[in-house]
Amino acid sequence: MAAFMFATGIENSYPTIEWKGSTIRQDELAKTKHYERWRDDFRILKELGIQYLRYGPPYFQTHSGPGKYDWSFTDETFSALRDQHVIPIADLCHFGVPGWVGDFQNPDWPNLFVEYADAFAKRFPWITFYTPVNEIFIAATFSAQFGWWNERLKSDRAFVNALKHLVQANVRAMHAILKVNPNAIFVQSESSQYFHAEGPASENAARRYNEKRFLALDLTYGYHLNATVYEYLMDNGMTRDEYHWFLRSHVRPRCIMGNDYYETNENLVHADGSISLSGEIFGYYPITNQYFSRYRLPVMHTETNYTEPGAVNWLKKEWANVHRLKQDGVPIVGFTWYSLQDQVDWDTALRENNGNVNALGLCDLDRNVRPVGHAYKELIRNWLKALPAESDIMGICV
Repeated sequence: MAAFMFATGIENSYPTIEWKGSTIRQDELAKTKHYERWRDDFRILKELGIQYLRYGPPYFQTHSGPGKYDWSFTDETFSALRDQHVIPIADLCHFGVPGWVGDFQNPDWPNLFVEYADAFAKRFPWITFYTPVNEIFIAATFSAQFGWWNERLKSDRAFVNALKHLVQANVRAMHAILKVNPNAIFVQSESSQYFHAEGPASENAARRYNEKRFLALDLTYGYHLNATVYEYLMDNGMTRDEYHWFLRSHVRPRCIMGNDYYETNENLVHADGSISLSGEIFGYYPITNQYFSRYRLPVMHTETNYTEPGAVNWLKKEWANVHRLKQDGVPIVGFTWYSLQDQVDWDTALRENNGNVNALGLCDLDRNVRPVGHAYKELIRNWLKALPAESDIMGICV
């Protein structure tokens, strides 16, 4: 790789929720009219000078049955990206599964997803960068701990089961893709979080939350867990053999630790163990240092945004954090404003289908570039050639 990876993404979440007595799918590609206006979206990438795009097909539509795939939309869009010389970071599973699969509790899902990842890699052998499963910790938490999405369960056992299946699918998909393309690079997009103790009575609970926040990456990277977290997994359905499979099956040498940071990533832990949003206290710089110290892998800031009118200031602040990390020797290789367009209903974390437009994008849903889009274009223009390049991104893995 010759240059720093300035990226954006096209929001493609598709969890199912319960809404007014029915189960519906929250398809962000439909809500943002990307299906109709993808050519306009790709044109804006060129206008803003963005070369990298976090982007994936609508998995729930594309994987139409066991061994069956509908590549029509994906063929058209990915071919256009290739013609435009945009480098996709292929996002294969983003918070949901096809209806015929069920949900993340299904033990057959990892096998089915691996078949899908293999079929995708064979159809698009020119793609190098992948996020096989997006934000595993959030997908498991919102689906099986908070009861918001998909299986809508609320227990530690359901959470561990979902987490286990999501990480199995992620790791096994990486192996399958590497068999097709040995040069593939995997960007794990995971939420980087911190839990602050409100007082002395909540310190133990905060410590447990701060250990649990690493679980998706710990299992993905084969990191040896401490006794507290290991016992938590064993008490809630993971077997010792499954844990040891994670320890020996990772593909760390092909990974970039992608971490996401929003104002909502930090929480206060109260004396009763409950949590509430704290707003930004530490920020991206110290939290990312914690994650880098744990895994010692190249880093990419894979998601951030802020609602207008504060978006430009948030962009400047996040970039200052990224630049400081790079100056301090952290091998940070990319930055992402997520997403290209405004989003819809993320003010309720997609729990409700209100049609509320969230002004978080580089452009609005009429495809007019927002002030933050112009600021990002200028940031890329100023910094792209000024930053030291990583001639061999995987050569800096420790």
